[in-house]
Amino acid sequence: MSITANQVLNAKGLSCPMPIVKTKKAIQNLKAGEVIEVQATDRGSTADIQAWANSTGHQYIGTVEEGEVLKHYIRVATEEEIKEEKRYKAVIDLADLRKKVEGNERVSILDVREPAEFAFGHIPGAINMPLGELEERMAELNKEADLYVVCRTGNRSDLAARKLTDNGFKHVKNVVPGMIKWEGPMEKDN
Repeated sequence: MSITANQVLNAKGLSCPMPIVKTKKAIQNLKAGEVIEVQATDRGSTADIQAWANSTGHQYIGTVEEGEVLKHYIRVATEEEIKEEKRYKAVIDLADLRKKVEGNERVSILDVREPAEFAFGHIPGAINMPLGELEERMAELNKEADLYVVCRTGNRSDLAARKLTDNGFKHVKNVVPGMIKWEGPMEKDN
């Protein structure tokens, strides 16, 4: 498959949120209709970039895998297609969630990181459902439960929280800043 891009962006070796941060910056220098190729090695970048593009009006064209490199293709939106990037308003500070966990409160935590990230350390009792699988696995979750959504930095969980709310989940909170700052109890799957 041969795809011609107007710009190639190297995001290899970077983890969330950096591929999206770099893409946002680079896309500002392109014209409507042009295509950017974002090269990344973070497995979670596929779901991240697709969700980000869709939420901002840019067209996620697809991803091509070449060995360890994921090549994501995005078509830049026209002025009419651009959507203001929204942040999910219902958030909980990481410290407040930690108090609930350490106080043995019954909480439902949804970790939307990739399985490898989850395996190396997660909040005890958290359910792992990567962002890229959320759409097809939502039925596994209780729409009426208080649901705390966490990822590495708060970006993927923001996208997941919006997606859950759009699908009828009523009590969703995005955990910020994310596992990168978590100092509470952790479990590992190894």
